[in-house]
Amino acid sequence: MENNAALIAQCEAKAKAWLSPSFDEQTRNEVQAMLDNPDKTQLIESFYKDLEFGTGGLRGIMGPGTNRMNIYVVGMATQGFANYLKKNFKDREQISVVVCHDCRNNSRLYAETVANIFSANGIKAYIFDDLRPTPECSFAIRYLKAQAGVNITASHNPREYNGYKAYWEDGAQVLAPHDKGIIDEVNKVTIDDVKFEPNKDLIQIIGEDIDEPYLRQIRTISIDHEVIRRQHDLKIVYTPLHGAGRVMIPRSLAYWGFDNVHCVPEQMIKDGNFPTVDRPNPEFAEALTLGLRDAKKLDADILMASDPDADRVGMACKNDKGEWVLINGNQTCLIFLWYIITNRKAKGLLKPTDFIVKTIVTTEVIRKIAAKQNIEMRDCYTGFKWIAREIALSEGKQQYIGGGEESYGFLAEDFVRDKDAVSACSLLAEICAYAKDQGKTLYDILMGIYLEYGFSKEFTVNVERPGKSGAEEIQKMMSDFRANPPKELGGSKVVLWKDYKTLKATAADGKVTDLVMPEASNVLQWFCDDDTKVSVRPSGTEPKIKFYIEVKDTMTDASQYEELDKKGMKKIEAIKKSLGLEND
Repeated sequence: MENNAALIAQCEAKAKAWLSPSFDEQTRNEVQAMLDNPDKTQLIESFYKDLEFGTGGLRGIMGPGTNRMNIYVVGMATQGFANYLKKNFKDREQISVVVCHDCRNNSRLYAETVANIFSANGIKAYIFDDLRPTPECSFAIRYLKAQAGVNITASHNPREYNGYKAYWEDGAQVLAPHDKGIIDEVNKVTIDDVKFEPNKDLIQIIGEDIDEPYLRQIRTISIDHEVIRRQHDLKIVYTPLHGAGRVMIPRSLAYWGFDNVHCVPEQMIKDGNFPTVDRPNPEFAEALTLGLRDAKKLDADILMASDPDADRVGMACKNDKGEWVLINGNQTCLIFLWYIITNRKAKGLLKPTDFIVKTIVTTEVIRKIAAKQNIEMRDCYTGFKWIAREIALSEGKQQYIGGGEESYGFLAEDFVRDKDAVSACSLLAEICAYAKDQGKTLYDILMGIYLEYGFSKEFTVNVERPGKSGAEEIQKMMSDFRANPPKELGGSKVVLWKDYKTLKATAADGKVTDLVMPEASNVLQWFCDDDTKVSVRPSGTEPKIKFYIEVKDTMTDASQYEELDKKGMKKIEAIKKSLGLEND
């Protein structure tokens, strides 16, 4: 960041306000040390802007300052949220909220701060006795008929981060108009407005009274109890990566009837420093190192891992050569939806009113399955609040039976309104039991899907452009793509251009149709004559722009998989070159 005099002066002025008695002694001392330090880098990073309360809440590095996660920034956000709840539910005698947190450093402190402030504002706060999965927070809001919820988590971000997710009374993350309404209230709050002193009478500790009904409900999504009974000793290795999954996922697996579950001991320890991994993200092979060690040693059937707040699941299984391979997020969503549709149909449970949901950047093979099985499939924007919106729109009229996204999130039930690794791990074990019952593996199931519905290779390119200049560069990239949309991608002719900002789709013959979406979004998509799909969207939470590439092929034998995978990667490299991304 540029160390110019005006910026330093601006940051010093903001920092000096943090030397007032409104802030605790340790915070004042740390801020004074930044002011005294001749190197102004830390001062600028901590104060050059306010950590923005966005549509999903807050997320940032922990530490003192306006651009950091700390009890004061959390406090101002909560005071604003409380003010909005009191305006929105003014006729309700007692407003209540659920407060939940993950394993991260300071998560309990922030959660207690949130509960204290809500109670000080006359709002009843149900706070969990210890860390819990994100989906259980969503479940508890609905179960307790609360008006809102706050979950303290930074999901799979690095250990230096923490975050604050805001939920509404339907158990989903807030959508319009409430998201903007809350942001407006939060932006009005100063530190002196925050009521930190709790009303203990309005704080209620919750725990097993929510855990048991949550697990009981999750058990209801099991499709084939008999296959579990026959394969109850399926060899499962599970790791929570030090996070909230440790509390509920082994219990849920046992509740479903699986009695041969090995939990990676080093990673069953709650620890916000995540000492055994560089990044606690089950998408990365590195995070599964210890899990793979145990899976190989035990000759397991499946390895599953949840991220720190236990809303996403990563997995690995053996291929046809007995080698352990990772299953990516698109394949994960594909397997789950294929199993739900196929086995509900086999058991006569599939109804004409059932529907599934995927995000627009997730594999189109799901669309082929839905079309062949004659089931409604809906596309929505990235983020589970949009899947939750689809469930809410059809409540009482149609039955949601599953939905997911390429970033390893899946939701198999409607009584939770956020992605759920507890139910996903339980259902994954059932799918593996189903495969084993037929002498197959999860890998064989995936190959069978490709054989029936066509091979697909997906790849995401993350182009990082930090800082103010990076944001401008990302903006320019999107403007340039709109002004000069690609006519070919890696040798394939583009035949359809979708722009979710204008909500228009333009075909190669010039025909323009409207895109029916709940609101405009800064996303572009291009479809080619060979079913290649490329989606482009700037990230809402990080300084990056993402390119989601999907290429297709025909697979006639499972032995072709590796060859098609390499061929697909070559095509993806050609597409990257077409977009000027060969170095990213």
